[in-house]
Amino acid sequence: MTTLSEKLSESWHRRWGIAGWISTTDHKRIGLRYLYTGFVFLILAGIEALIIRTQLAGANLNVVTAEAYNQLFSMHGLTMMFLAATPVLSGFGNYFMPLMVGARDMAFPRLNAFGYWVFLGAGLFLNSAFLIGQAPNAGWFNYVPLSDATFSPGLNIEFYTLGIIFIGISNTTGAINFLVTAFKLRAPGMSLNRIPIFVWGEVAFALTIIFALPPLTVANLFLFLERRFGFHFFDVAAGGDPVLWQHLFWIFGHPEVYLVVLPAFGLVSAIVPTFTRQRMIGYTYIVLAEVGVALISFGVWVHHMFAVGLPDIALGFVSAASFMVVIPSAVQVFAWIGTSIAGRPKLGTPLLFVYGFIVLFVVGGLTGAMLGAVPFDQATTDTYFVVAHFHYVLAGGAVFPMFGGLYYWGPKMTGRIMSETWGKISFWLMFGGFNLAFFPMHIAGLLGQPRRTYTYDTGLGWDTPNLWSTIGSFILALGILITVINWFWSRRHGPVAGNDPWGGETLEWATTSPPPVYNFLTVPEIRSREPMWDQPELHDGYQSPEMGGRPLTGGHLTLATSSLDAAPQAKVHMPHDSIWPFLVVLAIVVFLYGIVFTAPMVVGVGVGGIFGSVIGWFFPRGETQEL
Repeated sequence: MTTLSEKLSESWHRRWGIAGWISTTDHKRIGLRYLYTGFVFLILAGIEALIIRTQLAGANLNVVTAEAYNQLFSMHGLTMMFLAATPVLSGFGNYFMPLMVGARDMAFPRLNAFGYWVFLGAGLFLNSAFLIGQAPNAGWFNYVPLSDATFSPGLNIEFYTLGIIFIGISNTTGAINFLVTAFKLRAPGMSLNRIPIFVWGEVAFALTIIFALPPLTVANLFLFLERRFGFHFFDVAAGGDPVLWQHLFWIFGHPEVYLVVLPAFGLVSAIVPTFTRQRMIGYTYIVLAEVGVALISFGVWVHHMFAVGLPDIALGFVSAASFMVVIPSAVQVFAWIGTSIAGRPKLGTPLLFVYGFIVLFVVGGLTGAMLGAVPFDQATTDTYFVVAHFHYVLAGGAVFPMFGGLYYWGPKMTGRIMSETWGKISFWLMFGGFNLAFFPMHIAGLLGQPRRTYTYDTGLGWDTPNLWSTIGSFILALGILITVINWFWSRRHGPVAGNDPWGGETLEWATTSPPPVYNFLTVPEIRSREPMWDQPELHDGYQSPEMGGRPLTGGHLTLATSSLDAAPQAKVHMPHDSIWPFLVVLAIVVFLYGIVFTAPMVVGVGVGGIFGSVIGWFFPRGETQEL
């Protein structure tokens, strides 16, 4: 085994220092980068939210100006949706999908690195707009005509349109990578009905991204062309239609809600069996429900447009679809509850975050069903009732599983166990603060408080709900801060984790904590849906060739298998580390700044850098150069 380990370490060597940090294609290091960067953006979005809530804590306050408020709530939404929730859940997917399916890396390692650098570049590009006081200011939905050149003459919307197109590149490349990894790099024997539910969640997430992002990209391209070159896609006077923006945006926007929670669903389905010591009830139905949610989500975009004057027959169909999406979501909720009842739950911090998620998601689902009814939706459109629903579903549905995932998989990533005491304190502060922050918004909305209000007068009945919401927001922030401190303290001082501290059932627990660069000494052969519970030979991280393990030494190799039954097909030569993905993205960022500031020389430098970096990426140097 020592000799085998040395051979694999030589083949999968990892460079250190700045050059190694920039050029790495190791899915684990990239996954951690997604997690760290996503949580930094989550904290930035939280700071923006706290400023917003401070402004609204009482009537007629002037903590920030109206324009600053518009930029803050717009960037809060953009950051949470595009730069925090999706990347963090992608980070878990990047780190754990190859481990869970028995692969040695993602299918396209360099494309994986490229996707991260694009995400980071887009996040910095969008937030850099604050430096000149021209951050996006028309909401994360960016409705026209508010966002056209007449009503938003600055550079704010240019940063929005180009930044969102840029982020879309990262999401699309990541989605393709997830799909190919899940269907072509699974360990032998891991047939479709043995794939971990978390991986199915990432597959549903990836499929949703691939089909939902193009309309958003087209909408932003249309708006950029209209603002810069006088096109008339949304100009009524010239035959355009501003409602077209809403259609294009929400064809993406409502699936976006579900593509954020689908990996979170999978994460919950990874934690529940481990902490209840019970195989997940209804595996097949859960997988079908994951895919069903993804499919139905494409039929409910008009859910957000019940008040724009569309035909009643269309509203009826979309209303029915809005009710229908509750069914596959409920299937998973009942499966989690049923598994907990049938098992022996151990209320560790990860399971607490799961149960907190279930409560919040059910509340958000119930108000979502209410908003699916056309008359109720029309009565509460653009009120704080919708804000409350949105945060219960999205923030509750994504943030709590994310934190559960940190406590669950943190020992595997760092080799240290996080403090349970501080973890539980963090949970209760977050759970209590979350409900105190967002439940009063239902009341404020029913009392008529509109969304996106900068300030309000006294005597409207909004003062008390807004004050409670502000207090709750700071309590929620304190809970998040405790977990951040817990994470960094535990990295140095936490108890040593061992390979499998929780007694998990999926394949990632077979490796060391943290895993070696090559993941597995031998690519294992799988004979069970819960391999760590049913295949004792995996427990020491090594499956002998006599038991089916494949060393795959002699190069940068992983195993390709068939999509249906995971039958071995070929040894795949994986590409080595490369600095070119970073340089391509650096050139793209230069190109985007040139466009924003109308600087032809900068645009030329960016275009030249893009072409030069792509040539360098694929130029033969006696090693594997593929994606």
